[in-house]
Amino acid sequence: MSFNNRISQTLHDEHQATVGLMERLEQLLARYRRSPPPSDPAVAQFLDELARDLGADVERHFAFEESQLFTYLDAIGDAAIGAHLTDEHAAMRPLGIELAALARKARDQGFDAPGWDAFRLLGGELCERMLAHVQKEEMALLPLLDESMDAETEARLYDAYAANA
Repeated sequence: MSFNNRISQTLHDEHQATVGLMERLEQLLARYRRSPPPSDPAVAQFLDELARDLGADVERHFAFEESQLFTYLDAIGDAAIGAHLTDEHAAMRPLGIELAALARKARDQGFDAPGWDAFRLLGGELCERMLAHVQKEEMALLPLLDESMDAETEARLYDAYAANA
């Protein structure tokens, strides 16, 4: 998918990366009924990536949408989508924070049985919520921004988002 608006395109690209990360998480969860071996370097690398990306990137993405894009939509008379997506962000934030912490701990110490069970449960829930959320944003939010945003607003908001990268 391609957008004319740089904000929509940037968020789309980030969504694609998030979908890839969630798909890899689903594969890890499906592959191991019991915890993965602590000596597997691919698992350690993935846990490192998961901890990093769930922390900074997702929070930055959510915060920008809430503080800039949803307020923009509210100002043009379309508050409902922003309110709905903000509610979803509120449900996913604590899941992402906790999963990132579990990933960091497991990367450094490995999984014990209760830690793996918690990681699996939380990871499965986050994958389900995140994939549905991305789909909503791809189908509703990004096209709306692409169609409604004037060039001056798009440039100002894109510069603000890029400055926080």
